[in-house]
Amino acid sequence: MKGYLLFEDGTRFEGEIFGYEKETVGEVVFNTGMTGYQEILTDPSYYGQIVVMTYPLIGNYGVNSDDVESENPKVKGFVVRELYENYSNWRGSETLENYLCKNKIVGLQGVDTRALTKFLREKGSMAGKIIVAKEYDENDIEDIKNFDNHRAVEKITTKKPYTLKPKLTKIAVLDFGIKQNIIRFLLKRKAQLIVYPAMTPSEKILEDNPDGIFLSNGPGDPSELHEVIENIKKLIGKKPMFGICLGHQLICLALGGKTTKLKYGHRGTNHPVKDLLKDRVYITSQNHGYVVEEDSLDKGDVIISHINLNDESIEGIRHKKLPLFSVQFHPEASPGPQDTAYLFDEFMEML
Repeated sequence: MKGYLLFEDGTRFEGEIFGYEKETVGEVVFNTGMTGYQEILTDPSYYGQIVVMTYPLIGNYGVNSDDVESENPKVKGFVVRELYENYSNWRGSETLENYLCKNKIVGLQGVDTRALTKFLREKGSMAGKIIVAKEYDENDIEDIKNFDNHRAVEKITTKKPYTLKPKLTKIAVLDFGIKQNIIRFLLKRKAQLIVYPAMTPSEKILEDNPDGIFLSNGPGDPSELHEVIENIKKLIGKKPMFGICLGHQLICLALGGKTTKLKYGHRGTNHPVKDLLKDRVYITSQNHGYVVEEDSLDKGDVIISHINLNDESIEGIRHKKLPLFSVQFHPEASPGPQDTAYLFDEFMEML
C-alpha cells in the first residue's frame, strides 16, 4: 500500500506502508546506527517521534524477546529504505513487520532516506505525518501544526514505585523514561534499586534513605520539568548522584545551567566523545535533541568532563565539591558500543 511522510511545508517522501496501517503524527528524527533497531523502537526517549533509520537495510536479524528497553515500542512511526522480510538470526522469533503490527506501529519503507536525512539536517528536526493511501489535505497540515509532545516524561514514567534486588547498595532511581539496560547494568553491580515515578517529591526519596540517586534518560524538553528540577535541587549534595541523558540535562538545570534544542539532535551509535579527565576518546551511543549550554554553567563549581568531537557540545560534567557527575551519552549502550560502561563502576565507587 502506498504511503508517504508529509511535512508542514508540503514536502513529502513517498514509500510503501508496512506494519500497522494507520496514520500518525510525530517529530521526525534520524538515527545513524547500523544495528539496534529493536532497542531504538523500545527506547522511551523516542516517545512521540517518527524515527528514520539512515542505514539502508533494516529487519535482517528479526526481533527477539531480549533486546527491548521497555515493555513495548514507544515511537510513533518507523521509516526505512529497505525492509528485509526473511530475517536470519538464531535469536530471532518474528519479523520486524509482525512486531510493528502487533504493537500498532506504522512503518514506511522504500523511502529515499539519504534525501530525507539531508532534508532534516538542513531544516532541523520537525513534525511530520505518515499518510496512508490518500492525498493530503488541509486537515493533515493542521494535524502536523498541532502536534504536541510537551511533558512527555509524565506519559511514560512508572505509575508507582517498585523495587529491584539483589541488595547490597540501595540506589534511588528516578524514572523519566528509563531504558532496561540501565537497570541491568546497575543490578549487575549488585545494587538494590527503588524505581520512583518522575514527579516523586525529594522528601519521599530521602525518607527511604538510599545510598545514592540515579537520574535516568527520557524524552522531551528538560526545561519544562519545573517540579523535577526543584526536587533535584533539594537532592543535590544529600546523596551521591549520577545522571544520564535527560538526567544529565536536569542536573545541569538544577545547578543553574540552561539547555537549548539542537537543530537535528544526536542519534546513533557512532558519536566520538572525549573524556577530558582520562584524555581518551570513546565511541558512544546517543539519543537526544537538547544540549546544555556551556556558558550557562558555573565553572567555579562544575568542570566539563566530556565533549562531543563532532560539534564540541558538552557531553559530561562533574561537581568540584559534591559527589555528583552526569553524561549526555548512553554508557549502557543498547544499541551501540559499551566503551563507557566504566562510568557505572565509578558511580558504585562513589557510593
